[in-house]
Amino acid sequence: MSNQRGMKALVVRQLGNPVPSPTEKKPYAVIADHPSPQYLAPNAVRIRIAASGLNFADALQVMGQYQVKPKLPFIPGSEVSGKVIEIGRDVRTVAVGDPVCAVTQGGGFAGEVIIKEGGVVKLPTHVDLVAAAGLPVIFGTAHLAIKERAQVKPGQTVLVLGAAGGVGVAAVQISKVLGAKVVAVARGESKAKLLRDLGADAVIDTSANHQGGGAGPARQPDPADEGYGALGGPGAQNQGPSLRDLIKKAAPQGIDVLFDPVGGVPFAEALKTLKWGAQIAIIGFASGTIPKIAANIALVKNWTIHGIFWGAHQQAQPRVFRRTLEESVQWLAEGKVRVPVSHKFPLEQAPEAFKALLSRQVIGKVLLTPDTGAQSKL
Repeated sequence: MSNQRGMKALVVRQLGNPVPSPTEKKPYAVIADHPSPQYLAPNAVRIRIAASGLNFADALQVMGQYQVKPKLPFIPGSEVSGKVIEIGRDVRTVAVGDPVCAVTQGGGFAGEVIIKEGGVVKLPTHVDLVAAAGLPVIFGTAHLAIKERAQVKPGQTVLVLGAAGGVGVAAVQISKVLGAKVVAVARGESKAKLLRDLGADAVIDTSANHQGGGAGPARQPDPADEGYGALGGPGAQNQGPSLRDLIKKAAPQGIDVLFDPVGGVPFAEALKTLKWGAQIAIIGFASGTIPKIAANIALVKNWTIHGIFWGAHQQAQPRVFRRTLEESVQWLAEGKVRVPVSHKFPLEQAPEAFKALLSRQVIGKVLLTPDTGAQSKL
């Protein structure tokens, strides 16, 4: 295959606001004829991308606030789906023409990408190729937290904060696959409906109990955060029960596993509902506030606290990493889980995609698509 082919790509040339105002310079541009990746290692796979998943980490990376900081200029994007168009001589698990989903080390917001074989999983032909782009990161993360680390058992109760976000919907579904009872926390009836459709046993719609305005890409707690109003935010009076009380009503016997991608006030309230011996999976801090846990309380309550940085397992524990991907794809193929796609944008509409993600308009996943002719079955 020629290494001189051009491709469409979203290239970050400077760090900045991924949703720039009219007076701000956009930190990225879509290049119509960007050079395609050239060197194909013996253990690597070249994929023509059908779609790419947009994650909160991508926004942080554009702003220069993520723990992984690539050198400028760079192409963001950490998960894709598409068709294999070239393989290295040592590749054994996929062949040219196979539909796949994959985890990238950047480079996903483009027409083509080269990835090591260990990050590529073959998809059954009946699976929606475009929607599958949203599977690797959210289901890999949730699988690692729920099954590998917390080792959820049938009959246990799992509390999922931020449950209508990408990783939240994955955590709800995986918990149900494992036989757990799920209490899901989200804001808004449309989000609550999706969570009920996905099998959540109890859904706490915080908009029915707390006031709150619209949210932007806030880095501090704001009125749209679950539980903010009743827990000390402006207008906290006369807004009904606290988030802690709502959780206790939904799970009177207490919570066995807390899955938290939110942080902030909701995390603090959720801690008050945990059983003795509970497990805490810390996924991220979408509220903008990193919470603290009193070590003496963790000691007395015999809690186990898991930090979940799934991407690091690709190097540190590749077998675990691979298992989270393969089993998630298997569940998808069997119809046990699905990838709810909230929004789908072409690369040229990346600002709108980032805005949807950061303004909490998303129910499930946001996808970006290059001009590769992919069609979704959604």
